Amino acid sequence: MADTVQTGGRGLRIALVVSLALNLLVLGLAAGAAWRGQAMRGHVIAGRDGFGLLVTSLLREDRRALRDRFETAVGGRVGDRRAMRADVAELAGILRAESWDAAAAAAVLARQGARGADRLAQGQQIMLDYLAGLTPEARRALADRIETGMKGVADD
Repeated sequence: MADTVQTGGRGLRIALVVSLALNLLVLGLAAGAAWRGQAMRGHVIAGRDGFGLLVTSLLREDRRALRDRFETAVGGRVGDRRAMRADVAELAGILRAESWDAAAAAAVLARQGARGADRLAQGQQIMLDYLAGLTPEARRALADRIETGMKGVADD
């Protein structure tokens, strides 16, 4: 498989970019902002899309705890990397085939999308559980931080 990835052409690079984009979208919404912290404030993903702004408005220790809960819930990153690599290798094989198999390529992308949707749903539930456990004072403080973060985000 390493040789396949190293010797891949333009089609493989496109497949890798598509795969990466799908995974980053989900991670960005569910946990990505937790790793980036306040540096993401005002960025398109964190600032305008709402969920990212919520995450960047959390206290650092809460972001870390939520990230840990998320990684535990989804089984960590190793399993996802293995599944992603298997999908990329399969897609590379599909791209190398003499005839184009759109259904096989669609199945690979559908698996990636399903994994992403599952991760997003798990991340949303973890966030809802966290918010439900906040005291009224902590919820108001979080709302204040969110509103402060929104001031730095321009409308387009």
